[in-house]
Amino acid sequence: MLIYPNIDPIAVSLGPLQVHWYGLMYLMAFLCAWGLATYRTKQREGWNADMVSDLIFYGALGVVIGGRFGYVFFYGFSQFLADPIWLFKVWTGGMSFHGGFLGVMIAMLFWCKKYQKTWFETLDFIAPCVPTGLMFGRIGNFIGGELYGRQVSDPNFALGMIFPTDPLQLVRHPSQLYQALAEGLILFIVLWWFSSKPRPRMAVSALFLIGYGIARFVVEFFREPDHGQLFIGWMSKGQFLTVPMILIGLWMMWYAYQKKIYDWGPLKNS
Repeated sequence: MLIYPNIDPIAVSLGPLQVHWYGLMYLMAFLCAWGLATYRTKQREGWNADMVSDLIFYGALGVVIGGRFGYVFFYGFSQFLADPIWLFKVWTGGMSFHGGFLGVMIAMLFWCKKYQKTWFETLDFIAPCVPTGLMFGRIGNFIGGELYGRQVSDPNFALGMIFPTDPLQLVRHPSQLYQALAEGLILFIVLWWFSSKPRPRMAVSALFLIGYGIARFVVEFFREPDHGQLFIGWMSKGQFLTVPMILIGLWMMWYAYQKKIYDWGPLKNS
């Protein structure tokens, strides 16, 4: 059994100012996305570092605002009705990937209008830079001891772990690390490889939806469902929200290769 490192959630304390590891992980996520996107401009005509900085800023707003609204309305609507001010208490924790995803989609519309780029040209450009942010976010969850996994049947399971935040003190899967690996590192490698060559417009975005959707759906079997189950007693809300992503991604991939519109490379035709 692994020993939980029990890291202090406060990384830096300077008098009344306290910097939490979770906040630092968000900072690392945005810095990494900025660095990767800036590197990608070397392969793309019509892209530059200033556009990338603006893109990351718009994306950060979408992640934070959409992530918080998504968590409150997808997972804590009853608490919101009882205490509407809770929506703005971001320091208490609670962010939703699906809400953040929708927030980024909306933010990209405003960015595209400003820079006269098509929506999917922009999404295809930035999608390979997103998984590293997901990885840092899950590491932040692990450090905070939140969103831990389900109980393992064998207490001697090599990857089992007891989280100090678990009131039952059960041996559980470190599902945050599973997600950091599957939704983060592995998805990043796949997307970075796939997007390193010209692909039809929409294909990279489609692969992100498919890859994230499958990774999230599978890892949810190891994660403690913090908001109850849906349908036939086994599907979590996270899985339910992920199914449309996979289906839409599959349709987008088919559509992309039917239309064959290329935004860069020797086959560029739009």
